[in-house]
Amino acid sequence: MAELVLRNARIDDAADLVDIAIENGIITAVGAQLPIHAPDEIDCAARVVIPGLIESHVHLDKALLDAERPNPDGTLAGAIAVTAELKREFTVESIRDRARRVLDMAITHGTTMIRAHPDVDPIVGLKGVRALLDLREEYRGRIDLQIVAFPQEGILQAPGTLELLRESLHSGADVIGGCSYNERTAQDCRRHINLVFDLAAEFAVPVDIHADFADDPGDPRFAMADYIAEVTARTGLSGRVTLGHMTSLAGQDPARRRHTLEHLASAGVAVVPLPATDMHLGGRSDTTNIRRGIAPIRELWAAGIRTAYSSNNIRNAFTPYGNADLLDVGLFLAQTSHLSGPEDLTRVLAMATTQAAHITGISPTYGLRPGADADLVVLSTHRVDHALLDRPARAYVLKAGRIVARTNTFTELSPARALSR
Repeated sequence: MAELVLRNARIDDAADLVDIAIENGIITAVGAQLPIHAPDEIDCAARVVIPGLIESHVHLDKALLDAERPNPDGTLAGAIAVTAELKREFTVESIRDRARRVLDMAITHGTTMIRAHPDVDPIVGLKGVRALLDLREEYRGRIDLQIVAFPQEGILQAPGTLELLRESLHSGADVIGGCSYNERTAQDCRRHINLVFDLAAEFAVPVDIHADFADDPGDPRFAMADYIAEVTARTGLSGRVTLGHMTSLAGQDPARRRHTLEHLASAGVAVVPLPATDMHLGGRSDTTNIRRGIAPIRELWAAGIRTAYSSNNIRNAFTPYGNADLLDVGLFLAQTSHLSGPEDLTRVLAMATTQAAHITGISPTYGLRPGADADLVVLSTHRVDHALLDRPARAYVLKAGRIVARTNTFTELSPARALSR
């Protein structure tokens, strides 16, 4: 006896429609015309059903700051500077209020899990972590939150940060973050990385590092990927290390890039490009042939590197756009990365679902299969490979088998004869 059955769902463009049975928040069966009765049923009417979308890299604590003070010059340095000033006025309450607005957007758009990176530094202290710990409980049952202790201002050049990171992990942060490029020298960048991995070992948590944010690797501070791969292999953390942005990969010469990609793949390091931010901040000094600044997706795939994408920032100095809609971000990624056709678009969708689940460590309980959590989205489109192209409404969003959001749209196209009246 199931509690809920989704009928006539499209989960594979090459297969027949299926029913999905759910009990106690878990998928119990997936198959055509299941002989199962339930008190509640949803007729998907051949609409697409996907597992819940996953934001694998978002800064909830800094969201929606653009209305208070925009980036003065559109550069990364400008974004860091203006945000550092705004952080001085942060309170736990103000962070919670802005983050709630983004969480509500995300749920409406089909996101069921977020890995959030609150700043941890002497400017803001632990306010971001405390706010998100509160929200993790407040939103339990609607969306899951992983919390990354993130040293935006660096570690060595911001004395006291190391102690705050340790306190964050003691308080319940799930992941240790890093911002290795925000140190004064390449040597200090490597020391930063070592400290992050030391904390990962001490607290038995994964690592998620902002490894670079440059158009090219000419500055050695933005060329730490190979060193991170070496440390990952040495410490046995394969599959538990993620690098965000990695924009400098696109600026390397092909031979050097191939070597770095092979190194990352061998070490089991994942990469999460953040196209809205990477495209907006990149290429600011270029006057001709302006660079896109997005990690080369097709080459990451070819190298066998686990790859996701995410929103990163929502309407602040780093990214003055966005509404926490991962399908919108995925379409932008496809458009700017020369990805097209059913195979590419289906693979981009997987970056925000199954691939992101592996990166965030939830894959054992995730997916469209019996035994997985019933975190599902019914899309108002009838082909999986149209999930990005159609910009479909999220007709139903389910978290643990419970409807947490629904969207109904109505469009009427007037007949031609009516237009002449």
